[in-house]
Amino acid sequence: MITVWLSLVLLCSLGQVNAAYAPLRSYEGATFFDGWSFYGNVDNTTWGNVTYLNEADAFARELVYVNDAGNAIIKVDNTTTLSDGPGVINRDSVRLTTNDAYGLGTLIVIDAVHIPYGCSVWPSFWSYGRQVEWPGAGEIDLIEGINGMTFNQVALHTTPGCIKLAEASVQSGSTIEGDCSTNRGCIVAERKPNSYGPAFAAAGGGVFALQMEATGFYVWFFSRPDLPANLRNPSPTSVLDIESWGLPTAAYPPNECVFADFFQPQSFILLTTLCGVWAGSPSLYSETCPGTCFASNILGDGSNYANAYWEVQYVRAYRNDELLSDDPPSSSGGPVVTETVWVSPAETVTVIADSRGAGSSPPSSAGSFAIIPSALVSLLLLASALFQAP
Repeated sequence: MITVWLSLVLLCSLGQVNAAYAPLRSYEGATFFDGWSFYGNVDNTTWGNVTYLNEADAFARELVYVNDAGNAIIKVDNTTTLSDGPGVINRDSVRLTTNDAYGLGTLIVIDAVHIPYGCSVWPSFWSYGRQVEWPGAGEIDLIEGINGMTFNQVALHTTPGCIKLAEASVQSGSTIEGDCSTNRGCIVAERKPNSYGPAFAAAGGGVFALQMEATGFYVWFFSRPDLPANLRNPSPTSVLDIESWGLPTAAYPPNECVFADFFQPQSFILLTTLCGVWAGSPSLYSETCPGTCFASNILGDGSNYANAYWEVQYVRAYRNDELLSDDPPSSSGGPVVTETVWVSPAETVTVIADSRGAGSSPPSSAGSFAIIPSALVSLLLLASALFQAP
């Protein structure tokens, strides 16, 4: 009984909102590509050796399609022969961005059968706020890896002032970097097997989930054989309860970060670039791959990119109905359900499910837990060990 009580107290210390989330938006099946924008430009953010195709060209080149299993395929060109020469030499790829943006009070779930991998390959499923210059509205990296990495890496990027404490008791992953304002961001590395690369594909893929609340950001990964019951073929219209999911891979509790101050509603991006500032860094590339990033991979017939593709069953967004209502936005700073935001002369974004009010204080809710200092958590862990000792 004491051990059970201590476990519950430790869960409370996370600051998680253990709520049931209602379906909000689903990208899957024949309509998967509805609701996304195609980048249609070179990689001018991470400077990879790719050209992201527009929608018409991506479908014409069959770099995007829905396969016979009903899953979305998003791939890198692996059939064109490229030779060295003057000018820019890029391989074709795809970058997708959701037309909708999702704010606090949202749960994002992606079920992937296959994630791109291989030397020079840099896939990512991430988000950013488009309202102000990066990283003023925050960035969240949910899935990211390079070259021969064997594990997924989660990160947040913010302006100065948001810190990730290395509290091993609140997550299963390993904190690599704590300052979210550095170029690398505040990083948590997955320690479970099969989260990235050939092992991920061999296991049949898996599910990643991101919970965004004023009381913290939390990320889970489940390999296909280890899926919780409510993630095994869930209906897109079913409520999703996260209470049984256990300890997250990455926990960003609000101890040293007021999330409503650092994160605006997030647009989600799914892409694969090649080489670039991370995968193409000579020192990092040589850790797991032979030769050089450009000459050994970009050039040639492209057959080395046979595994550089996403196969996605669905991306789903859910909202926390304990914090949100269906009432329209009010001038008093009530919860925002949908709101069209002007971003640039050629672009607008629809904000979905943002629970922030006019101020930056976390919303009060029966589903929100109190925060317990990390020192007390350590004492509770010690007490738990003592009570379980023979």
